[in-house]
Amino acid sequence: MSAEYDIAETLDVKGASCPMPVVKTKGAIDDLAEGQVLEVLATDPGSMSDIDGWAAGTEGVELLDQAEGDDVYKHYVRRTA
Repeated sequence: MSAEYDIAETLDVKGASCPMPVVKTKGAIDDLAEGQVLEVLATDPGSMSDIDGWAAGTEGVELLDQAEGDDVYKHYVRRTA
């Protein structure tokens, strides 16, 4: 499934392992304006549950979608506040 969002920024954390994808995602989302979408590209399979859990427990962010393909995990996070 290919997500079609208006991507404000792409964060490449390929090669990084837990907890760096979440740490870097948090830093990048903090730099976005409300309503903007961050695309995160990761190679760590654990990033699927890590980013999902982080977004679920963090006010002001919404996990829109996650996709897996070609050894890259894509996460789409919107800043909501």
